[in-house]
Amino acid sequence: MNEILSAQAGRIVDCAQELIAAGGYNGFSYADISERVGITKASIHHYFPKKADLVRVLVQRYRGVAAAGLATLAEKVPLPAQRLNAYASWWSTCIGDGSAPICICAMLAAEVPALPAEVAAEVRSYFVELAGWLEAAIAAGKTDGSFNSELDPAIEAEAFMATVHGAMLSARVSGNPLLFDRSVHAALARLGVSR
Repeated sequence: MNEILSAQAGRIVDCAQELIAAGGYNGFSYADISERVGITKASIHHYFPKKADLVRVLVQRYRGVAAAGLATLAEKVPLPAQRLNAYASWWSTCIGDGSAPICICAMLAAEVPALPAEVAAEVRSYFVELAGWLEAAIAAGKTDGSFNSELDPAIEAEAFMATVHGAMLSARVSGNPLLFDRSVHAALARLGVSR
């Protein structure tokens, strides 16, 4: 899934990620990256002929990092309730300190109808993978009795995922990171998880 990037290509992708977090797919151009990274637009085109190529690679890299992080959580955090708490806490910290103020795929998801097909496909794959991880955690929690939901784990996973990403947007629009915590805490409480 992930392409091996040169150091320069990596800096371009890092810059694009920051710009997408700030303004979405249409909120930046190669001129913005050129100015920030200190290279010519022609050099950017050498690595990424089209903007869609750049953002596709960015989302692939983002998916890879997310998958590795979720795999580590599943491996190192044995109890499903603790796993969901750890996932939510990671986002709470990132939103609170500004290190990752919003999920890049959540930002791009709002633009899916206008995104190039290859980028939209990568964004959709991110959400499918995340929903699968959440479903597995919720199913395990129902099996061990730590979650008290009557709903199918797939439905609970979709609802929890929607809450987390919606809470990111609420926190962002209000400028109040505590809105994220309150919303996600309520979603966890509905499952019977205390934070």
